[in-house]
Amino acid sequence: MVRLPLTPEEVERGQRLGALLRRARGERSMLDTALAAGVSPETLRKIETGRVATPAFSTIAAIAGVLGLSLDAVWAEISTPEPAAGPAGAAHPAPERLAS
Repeated sequence: MVRLPLTPEEVERGQRLGALLRRARGERSMLDTALAAGVSPETLRKIETGRVATPAFSTIAAIAGVLGLSLDAVWAEISTPEPAAGPAGAAHPAPERLAS
């Protein structure tokens, strides 16, 4: 299976997620947190550093539960508002063409 490249928005959201989890973990060790959530410390490290920008929902739910974060709070922290409509009322600008 071919995985599509992440969009800049997905990368940014992954970085915000990682920062949130690091803040919530505080002084608690990465090892203790990962083991309590049932994930490997390497997985938690990759999520916290933004290297895994789109982790599985169940992984985030487990880590959030261990850290005492509600999934609503996680989503509110990492989601971005939709872009405002442009002057012509278009919510999304036309994609740029690649130079040949």
